[in-house]
Amino acid sequence: MSGFLNFIQNFRWLLDPLDVVIVAFIIYRIILLIKGTRAVQMLFGLAVILLVYVSSQVAGLYTLHWILDNFLSSIILVIVVLFQNDIRRALIHVGANPFFTDLSYREENEIISELVKACVNMANRRIGALVVIERETGIKDFLEVGTEIDSKVSSDLIASIFLPYSPLHDGALVVQQGRLTRAGCFLPLSQNPDISKALGTRHRAAIGLTELVDAIAIVVSEETGKISMVVGGRITRDLDSTSLSRVLKTLLEPRNARKKSDHV
Repeated sequence: MSGFLNFIQNFRWLLDPLDVVIVAFIIYRIILLIKGTRAVQMLFGLAVILLVYVSSQVAGLYTLHWILDNFLSSIILVIVVLFQNDIRRALIHVGANPFFTDLSYREENEIISELVKACVNMANRRIGALVVIERETGIKDFLEVGTEIDSKVSSDLIASIFLPYSPLHDGALVVQQGRLTRAGCFLPLSQNPDISKALGTRHRAAIGLTELVDAIAIVVSEETGKISMVVGGRITRDLDSTSLSRVLKTLLEPRNARKKSDHV
């Protein structure tokens, strides 16, 4: 009873609840960040190690306990190494680059329409393509090689870039702030062992980049003529013009909705 009264007396009625709410919010955001990624599996692995550590102490397995004790003493370093991509993705979200800058609602829809038109045309002609759309997180540090361009988003230009005899057709085309900015870019390939062996280099590059940043990657397969979209390292396949347009508008909706209200 005295312990409970002591707890009540020492409880800070304003700061302690605020402290709990902040920690709960941080944990919630971390769960959202790693949901559906390999980080979840690694967290389960660390939980198993922690359980074995406690069990070894209770059971008197001194050698095993000593080994795990030394391992867990460097747990902060272990976490940084294991979750470096997830930590980098979380920190990089601090800086925000809106995809659409100073564009009207009509211009935004025209850009989406041109992207969809280009992808559908290339899919029908079995022309392989990889288009990356930058959103809030900058992707400049993840692009290798590439040729700088500065052009309005045009379905005809996009299709011409990915023609088989074009010198830029092998790389990715980048859309930043509503304009075509780079072509022929090489992207980091995903190292996820669970990716289907049927997916080619374009799909692996799309998954690899979107595992690191919040960009949208659209892939057109030259083998199947199918359109896929990759976001957050997760791939959605067999999209048609309607579903592709709908998904793009949904993913960009926070910006579109705000612009639409201003437009109206």
